[in-house]
Formats: sequence, C-alpha cells, structure tokens
Amino acid sequence: MARNLDLTALRAFVTVADTGGVTKAAGALHLTQSAVSMQLKRLEESLGRNLLDRSGRGIELTPEGDQLLSYARRMLELNDLALSRLTDRVFEGEITLGVPHDIVLPMMPPVLKAFNGLFPRMKVSLVSSFTKSLKEDFERGKIDIILTTEEEGEGAGEVLTSLPLLWMGADGGIAWKQRPLRLAFEARCKFRPRVQAVLDAQGIPWEMAVSSDEGRTIDASVGADLAVHARLAGTDMRPMYPIRHGGALPELPVYDVNLYVADTLKGAAVERLVSDLRTAYGAMSRTLRRAPAAE
Repeated sequence: MARNLDLTALRAFVTVADTGGVTKAAGALHLTQSAVSMQLKRLEESLGRNLLDRSGRGIELTPEGDQLLSYARRMLELNDLALSRLTDRVFEGEITLGVPHDIVLPMMPPVLKAFNGLFPRMKVSLVSSFTKSLKEDFERGKIDIILTTEEEGEGAGEVLTSLPLLWMGADGGIAWKQRPLRLAFEARCKFRPRVQAVLDAQGIPWEMAVSSDEGRTIDASVGADLAVHARLAGTDMRPMYPIRHGGALPELPVYDVNLYVADTLKGAAVERLVSDLRTAYGAMSRTLRRAPAAE
C-alpha cells in the first residue's frame, strides 16, 4: 500500500533545519515546542530513520536528514505553489487573445493547455480572425494580446518568427499547372492581394476560382484540386500540401508573426503567457527553411 509523507511534519523539519533548533522553529511556525518535537518524532518513526543528531549542544542533521531536506524543500514548494495558483485571487481574471486562424495550429493548443495548468483561475478567451480585424480591435482595447501576420517591416509589434508563404494544393494535384492559375482565398485574407500582385509581376495569368468568407470552403476546394492557395510554412496545412512546382510558380514573400501586448496588461500570469507565446512561435524560425522545389 502506498505511504505518504506528512507535509506538516516536513514543514516542521525544514524549519528546524533552517532555524537551527526546535525553540526558534516553534516561534516561526507559531506552535509550541512540544508540538514541533512531536511532529519531528512522528516523521522519524514513519521513515524508520533518525533525521536529527541530538547528541551535541545543538541539533545537527544526520546524513539521512540531510538527504531528506532537499526532497522536503521541493515538496513544500510544489504544495505552496499549487495552493497559490488555485486559491490566490491575484491569479484570477480574463485575458483576451487574438490569433489569425491560419497560425492557430499547431502552436496554440499546447500553449493554452500549459497556461491553464499553471493558472486555472485565469480565463483565456481566444479570438480567431484576420490580422486587420485583430489590429483594429486591439487598438480599440477590445483584445489584450494579439498575434499578427505582416510582411517584413510592416508591423510595429515584436517579431516572434519569420515564415515564408508557400504555394498550397491538393496531394498529388495538378491545378497548379493550369493557366490561368485558379486561386482560392478568403475574401479578407491578407495574402490574397499580395499573391495576385506577385503573379501579375511575373506575367502569370490567374483567376479567382473560389472566394469565400469561410476557411472550410477554401480547404475543401483546394483539397479537391479545384484551385491553389498560399499558407505560411510550419502551420497546420491539412488538407493542403506544399506544391513542389520546380520553379513553375514564383517565390512568395516572407511574413513576420508579430506580438502586440496592451500596456495596461500586467502580472505574473500575463508574463508567463507572453513568454510561452515567444517560445512556441519563436522556435519555428530556427527550424524552418523554404520548401525545396521538385526537380
């Protein structure tokens, strides 16, 4: 059967070790000396080990006590941290986080899951929209933190990563070979006019085959090989796949993922969320390179 250490007794033991005696420990814990002594005795009996050497004028730790001390400190630290996170009203509140829908996956779920584990009393409301809308709501004070996708040098936020825009199509599809090139984009997609401008500059004819306010419609159309799309490298692209076009399509620009945090937002919970966003998105730029074209 599993055995459990008594945290109250462990706290008494650590306090005695820190203060150098039962009398001072009793004062620090607001207990009587006899109560502290009983907790120490109970702890030693539960372990079957002498933790304190009482043979001298003072109290010294035995080798077993010295070994237990490091474990006891960690156990009490975790105990106090859990209680603080779950009961301290300082960590209550709500943060509104805005993220463009095309960079939500795969980075955002693990970030939010980890944050919720540390700050379960903090509510994070996730808003998924287009960069333009998110910036407008941020400036109005309706969103506390936003991520954006903006061309290099375009935004004033903190750059977390830089990702190339890639041509996307159906797995094994041939729509990218057709001319005019059939495009599928959301009506408010930031990449849409930029892709069109790149095609115009290269003299490649195109037509807007699918235009919709729904991302699912775009996904289904491209997945069915009815048209092509463009998406940032490293994001969840299914059911689309990077097109290995061998140079038949022009190279697309690089976009920054920028972070904006409201000046009024303060506190340990906010700092942790911002730190996790930096880590999750910042790591992408260290591993990604432009997708190689097929020979």
